[in-house]
Amino acid sequence: MIVLGRVARCGLLLLLALLCGACEKPAAAAPEAVATAQRIVSLAPHLTEMTYAAGAGSQLVAVVEFSDYPAAARQLPRIGDSFRIDYERLAGLQPDLILAWQSGNPAAVITRLQELGYRVEAFMPRQLDDVADDLQRIGDLAGTTAQASESAADFRRRLQLLRERYRDARPVRVFYQVSAQPLITVSDEHFIGQVVRLCGGQNVFADFPQLVPVVSLEAVLDREPEVILAGASAAGDDAGLGHWARWPSLPAVRQDQLYAVPADFMSRAGPRLLAGAEAVCRALDVARVKDQG
Repeated sequence: MIVLGRVARCGLLLLLALLCGACEKPAAAAPEAVATAQRIVSLAPHLTEMTYAAGAGSQLVAVVEFSDYPAAARQLPRIGDSFRIDYERLAGLQPDLILAWQSGNPAAVITRLQELGYRVEAFMPRQLDDVADDLQRIGDLAGTTAQASESAADFRRRLQLLRERYRDARPVRVFYQVSAQPLITVSDEHFIGQVVRLCGGQNVFADFPQLVPVVSLEAVLDREPEVILAGASAAGDDAGLGHWARWPSLPAVRQDQLYAVPADFMSRAGPRLLAGAEAVCRALDVARVKDQG
């Protein structure tokens, strides 16, 4: 097994909430003249990262648990987590904008915040290109359009480079393991599945109707992946890949094609998602070389 990258530890519940997502991206609000936000609260770790990348980190007054990147985010007050909010503490911070996570924050929480009179903007990236669009949107809301535009353009440029580099890469059959117990993966409708496809991988569960299906061991064995990928939370973490050693006839095990990639990069739809994509692409490059050998 090859470990590619170092990431912070994160709870599985938070990971799965981000992975699951909503089935539809919310419609964009019609443009209107509103005041530039000066006191922003982020209700998701990836939205915290996005706010900093959009040049508005200095306007954040609070975040939720697991908002650990960049380092400055660790010093900000916590007003709960992605599922529960301390409304009293939130009121004391007097935010003029709350960034919500459409699929991760409970609908009841978002509704209550709106009923209390807060300005709430909801985000739900579903495609890789949506990350750049959301960076731009946050910059517009925060009055940091120039830096947000620069970050969005850089994301699009790097994404396009990966698309061009791997457009004709030899296909590799891939199983992406979100969790070992239960055994959870992603379909190609999920942005992780899109990353696998971007790198020339063929997701063996691409056609599943669920974004994040629970699958059986027998189903994985039947589909005979050449490579198994899993998200690792720290350097040296085997990402739960060790249990596959019991199945030496599986092509991925037989060829030692088990790779851990950075979990935070892959599970958070922010700028670092491309670093996760680069790690996946490197793993599949190694797999192609091994196969030739």
